[in-house]
Amino acid sequence: MDDPSRMRISDSDRHKVADLLRDAAGEGRLEFDELDERLEATYAAKVYADLVPITADLPARGIELAPPATPARRAAANVTAPRHNASFALMGGQDRRGVWEMGETHTAFALMGGIDLDLRQAVFTSPETTIIANTVMGGIDVIVNAHTHVIVSGIGIMGDFSQARDRVPAEVGPDSQVVRVKGFALMGGVTVVRKAMPGESRRRRNRGELR
Repeated sequence: MDDPSRMRISDSDRHKVADLLRDAAGEGRLEFDELDERLEATYAAKVYADLVPITADLPARGIELAPPATPARRAAANVTAPRHNASFALMGGQDRRGVWEMGETHTAFALMGGIDLDLRQAVFTSPETTIIANTVMGGIDVIVNAHTHVIVSGIGIMGDFSQARDRVPAEVGPDSQVVRVKGFALMGGVTVVRKAMPGESRRRRNRGELR
C-alpha cells in the first residue's frame, strides 16, 4: 500500500491512543466530556489516518505500534486526576466515572440510594485496592475493565452481593490491578460487573461482536 496512513489499525493501536488520551485528561489537557468523545472516536477508528485528528492537538508521546501491554499503573505524583477515598449516597445517587484517582482503600455507603463506581479509567496508586461497599435498601455498582483482577467477598442479607456475568472476556495477567470488593448488602444489592472500555462497545456492535 502506497499510503501507510490508509492501513488498517489493530486493537493494540486503539488501546495505546486511548491511554494517551487518558493521560492528557489526567494532566488537565482534556475535559472529561472531550475524553469520552475522543475515546469513542478512537475505538471506532479503522485506519491510521482516523487517529490523526484525535491526537493532533496533544503533545507527541512517541506512540509505538506494538503489542499492547497491561495498562500501566500510574503514580499519584504524575497525575492531576481528582482523588476520591469515599462515596456516600443518602436517598440519592453518586457516580464516580472517567479519569479519577483511587488509593489503597475506598469506602462506599448507600442508604436508600445508589452509587456507581466506574473503575475502567481510574488511576490506581497501589497494586491492590480494597473497596468496602455497604448498602442498606440501596445499590452499589462497581464496573471494572477486562484487565482487572477482581475478588468479591461480600455478604448479602435479604439482598445480593455478587459478581455479575462478564460483558467482556477477562484478560487478567500477573501485572493486573487487583481490586477486592467486600462489605454487606442489607435489603439491597452490590454488583460487580466487567465491561468494555468506554466507546469500545459501540465499535464491537458495529463489527457484530456483541449481540
